[in-house]
Amino acid sequence: MSPNSVSASDQLELLAGRLGIHFRHELKADEVDTDLLDSIPLTFARANSILPLREVDGVITVAVANATGLLHCDELRLLFGRPIEAVLVPVSILADLINHVYAGVSGTAREVLQELQGDDLSTVATELNNPTDLLDLTDEAPVIRLLNSILSEAIKERVSDIHIEPYELDLLVRFRIDGILYEKLSPPKIIQDALISRVKIMAGLNIAEKRLPQDGRIRVRVAGRDVDIRVSIIPTYYGERAVLRLLDKKKGILSLADIGLGEHGVRTLERMLERTSGIILVTGPTGSGKSTTLYAALNKVNSSEKNIITIEDPIEYQIRGIGQIQVNPKIDLTFASGLRSILRQDPDIIMVGEIRDAETAEIAIQASLTGHLVLSTLHTNDAATAVTRLVDMGIEPFMIASSLSAVVAQRLVRVICPHCREEYRPVEQYAGVFLPEKLYRGRGCDACFGLGTLGRTAIYEIMPIDQELCSMIIRRAHAGEIKEYAVAHGMKTLRDDGIARAAAGITTIEEVLRVTQEDYADVPL
Repeated sequence: MSPNSVSASDQLELLAGRLGIHFRHELKADEVDTDLLDSIPLTFARANSILPLREVDGVITVAVANATGLLHCDELRLLFGRPIEAVLVPVSILADLINHVYAGVSGTAREVLQELQGDDLSTVATELNNPTDLLDLTDEAPVIRLLNSILSEAIKERVSDIHIEPYELDLLVRFRIDGILYEKLSPPKIIQDALISRVKIMAGLNIAEKRLPQDGRIRVRVAGRDVDIRVSIIPTYYGERAVLRLLDKKKGILSLADIGLGEHGVRTLERMLERTSGIILVTGPTGSGKSTTLYAALNKVNSSEKNIITIEDPIEYQIRGIGQIQVNPKIDLTFASGLRSILRQDPDIIMVGEIRDAETAEIAIQASLTGHLVLSTLHTNDAATAVTRLVDMGIEPFMIASSLSAVVAQRLVRVICPHCREEYRPVEQYAGVFLPEKLYRGRGCDACFGLGTLGRTAIYEIMPIDQELCSMIIRRAHAGEIKEYAVAHGMKTLRDDGIARAAAGITTIEEVLRVTQEDYADVPL
């Protein structure tokens, strides 16, 4: 066997055999005694590919990935005053484990805040050190340490938004997890300006400007994960308020099958995406996952044979093979003006982040009628209302009927934690809602931080536009009539889709009723 035919893992195992030490293909976090990590800085563990695992019968087992790590075993023997037993593991496995366990033991924001008592909290460093990883920063200025801890903990707890809110006598930090805001901590009022200034410095904003709203971006690494943070700062009566939206790059773009459409929904949408013209609209309120659905659709149709161009506000994911334009109102680059320019780029597929006005709607419709597939979003409560919204904008009904291929309405619901999910039989009935015999809920556990939910998925209603619906649109049928026809011909409503998910143990019935109550305002819950 030639050396080139031996994998890196096999070579490492052969080396372990020659050295007379154990080799492990994998390691798990529960094998690490975190008390041992207090003596080993993260930077040392990373630089030397070495990690103490546990102590058994007075001997400390240490994982190493190369000769450098083996050389440092003597240092650990002197440090701990115990014999050291080395175990060899692949470098990628060890690197991931180091990131994971150190992220778990880094101080929480509340612990860091307690440590800062007595420090000069009214000052903050004015130079941005641009760290490679937030976990490396443990000895920086107090406010920097506090913000780093807030960011690290937010990413660890799957937070989508961090709210830093000033009030008369105190400051409040809240986390949005799976769509719900939770109070996290209340730092002293004295650090308000310093904390907001630190956010501004990281986002490249003007720290001297306190009267006008500002928007910026931060890119950080936490435990080896790249995270983009969108920053919005506005002036309020008691000082500047900041909202940080976190976008984990590691999660990437989901496929149509992963976003919760179900088999029938995936087939329906894929059939619509095979068309060479027409408009597919995704509707729902802000924060309902519309952008995720559009990115999944773009990912499906993206190929070297097609010219795809988007205009977005903001660009959340960069997709290779697709031209993406960022809206910039300061230079008059709006959805409408950008869309006009896109049409001169010989596109096959166009994605417009949002149809906000009649001008954008008219250009999108004209583009679809001249041989382009157009994807966009609209703010409406359900699929049928999208048609009447376009009419209200001033679009002629015959133009809508000629161009519209399908409307997809959606909402996000919290997913029951699989680690603590339990079955129960509902005793309370909801007026106008038929409940399954068995439902599910989460008790709350360590995996879901006691919330009973872990992540979110979407519920959908998909309304393809057929000939009869075209006729109804042309004669200006109201949304209720359009919805009644669509349901009669097989469309599953948002609530019906949600109840099916609740019966399957994916989400709770309370969650479904919460996110669909706007569509059933006349039904008491």
